[in-house]
Amino acid sequence: MAAEVLLNDKELTEVVRAIIKLYPKKGTDLNYETNFQLLCAVILSAQTTDISVNKATPKLFENFPTPEKMASASLEEIQKNIRSIGLSNNKAKFLKNMSNALLEKFDGQVPANRDDLISLPGVGRKTANVVLTNGFNIPAFAVDTHVNRVTKKLHFVSQASSVEEIEKMMSDKLPEEMWYPAHHSILLFGRYQCVARKHDHTECLRRIKEQMPENEITENAFKKMAIEVNDPSATSV
Repeated sequence: MAAEVLLNDKELTEVVRAIIKLYPKKGTDLNYETNFQLLCAVILSAQTTDISVNKATPKLFENFPTPEKMASASLEEIQKNIRSIGLSNNKAKFLKNMSNALLEKFDGQVPANRDDLISLPGVGRKTANVVLTNGFNIPAFAVDTHVNRVTKKLHFVSQASSVEEIEKMMSDKLPEEMWYPAHHSILLFGRYQCVARKHDHTECLRRIKEQMPENEITENAFKKMAIEVNDPSATSV
């Protein structure tokens, strides 16, 4: 079986720079005023849109702006405020249990540490990374469903890579100052251009190529990205 073709560090960096030019987005679209509210909003954003979350959170944060208020509320009261969001029953439990854990383990403060964040109910690695970058300006490369798909489609990472493996490989290959903007721009590229449904992928590649300088590195990068996934003739370069 032929080895997968993957972009090397220099090639990947040039392609990501091009994607950042296409979608120069910094910061989350979620609305919040405190790190506790940011954490709540990111938990709520799982499997739903930021727009839907932003419609629900004003009332939620008005009623339960702090861990103390959220922890003391009943599940029914919390769920009532987020009913418009998918999986609202489970997410209400996450918000209440997460708030209790903040009070019990961290004096009601959102920790600025990935391992501590992941220890909280409802918080996975992606949520932790989003909170670290947006709440504490700590560099991290978060991997959501769009980033997962695009990094594999463009041969940044192996097709079999797990979320943690994608995070590690992208963080190893990209300069640290690019982690944050790279996450957001790749996410938006996957949401609006290189979408999950069937589409003309040559247009995705054309838009990237337009943003790249002409040199040997970018030429090699483009050739690798143009290889179809599962192409039996592909060999490692």
